[in-house]
Amino acid sequence: MIAHDPFAPPVISATPYDWCDPASIPLRPWLYGNQLLRGSVALVVAPGATGKTALMTGVALSLASGKPLLGRSVWGGPKRVWLWNLEDSGAELARGIQAAALWWNLKPEDLGPRLYVDSGLDGAELKVALSGPDGCEIATPLVEALIAELAEREIDVLIIDPFVSSHGVQENDNGAIDAVAKLWARVAVRARCAVVLVHHARKLGEGEVNAEAARGAVALVAAARSVVTLNRMTAAEAKRFGVEGESRRRYFRIYDDKSNRAPPAEASEWFQLESVPLGNGEHGGDSLPVVVPWTPSDAFDEVSLGYLRTVQDVLATGAYRVNSQAKPWAGEAVAQVMGLELTRPADMARVKTLLRTWTDNGALRIELKKDTKSKPRPFLLPGERADLRDPPLCGTVVAKGGEGGTG
Repeated sequence: MIAHDPFAPPVISATPYDWCDPASIPLRPWLYGNQLLRGSVALVVAPGATGKTALMTGVALSLASGKPLLGRSVWGGPKRVWLWNLEDSGAELARGIQAAALWWNLKPEDLGPRLYVDSGLDGAELKVALSGPDGCEIATPLVEALIAELAEREIDVLIIDPFVSSHGVQENDNGAIDAVAKLWARVAVRARCAVVLVHHARKLGEGEVNAEAARGAVALVAAARSVVTLNRMTAAEAKRFGVEGESRRRYFRIYDDKSNRAPPAEASEWFQLESVPLGNGEHGGDSLPVVVPWTPSDAFDEVSLGYLRTVQDVLATGAYRVNSQAKPWAGEAVAQVMGLELTRPADMARVKTLLRTWTDNGALRIELKKDTKSKPRPFLLPGERADLRDPPLCGTVVAKGGEGGTG
């Protein structure tokens, strides 16, 4: 038998494109919104203690029940999900699952035989690759057994949490991580499932977590078809949304920072961690965090045209200054009309948003006038009433000569 010569000139032949009716092309096999796609790898990147494990529990229950618990559609009905957690015990995973089931009022029949859960701490360890003398060594028998089980159970989504515990190669070795990431991609293709890898972000302090903030080698991000990032609510966001004190730590947002198979996300989705008691002891027993969708408050909620007209009438006296440090400040007029307390950070932030938006869209205008000391100062006065339609209320800025964007 003559071995194939790896250096022999290969035969390369270009393939003519076969024109087809675009309507005949099969739809992409989305499983969960535009985040999880059959046959591909999705990466979830988050700082520690953000709520990613609770989020994955919610995603798993949404998929298994077929219900859009977190706002994402489950395409084609309930799915089979394998949640493989490599850092929590089975008992802790059960607490989280049952707390979420309590919150969403899920019954055993809602999930059916579609949810599978394994714990690395309870012996279900998973190391698909190790560092060897010749570099990255794939645990081929284990990988083949995993693919066979995925196919046998007809698993639609496999969630590995965290990714770092699923291998034994150097996290910063780009070549080794590339091999592991592409191995997971082959698993997804061969088992016809979506693989979700939950990964830690680098320590960034107050910095924004994006796809590039994933810990370790960049090859992991490059190999993933989609990358979802989690960010805690910042102090500035908490002030803007009226979330007070340390309770902001219960809120986080997710963003599709890399989506090769769907349009870019327009905005982040916000979620809140609700504490749910299990009722397994005194005073409610253990309480577990459950992820639920959350919508930030809008400064213009319940703001009517009547409120704006009243504010304009007060400002028409010409006594109110633009500077919030000046007395009297125009924000005081807004607070009085709206029944807000400027000592509350949330109310102060709301008043500033209202003033800024109304000034941007012409409902209010700035004019230099002399103060009591005959020094020219910017005062806030009413704008033209002819412009007072819906835009001042919804925050839309009407530019000269045409429609503008949102303010």
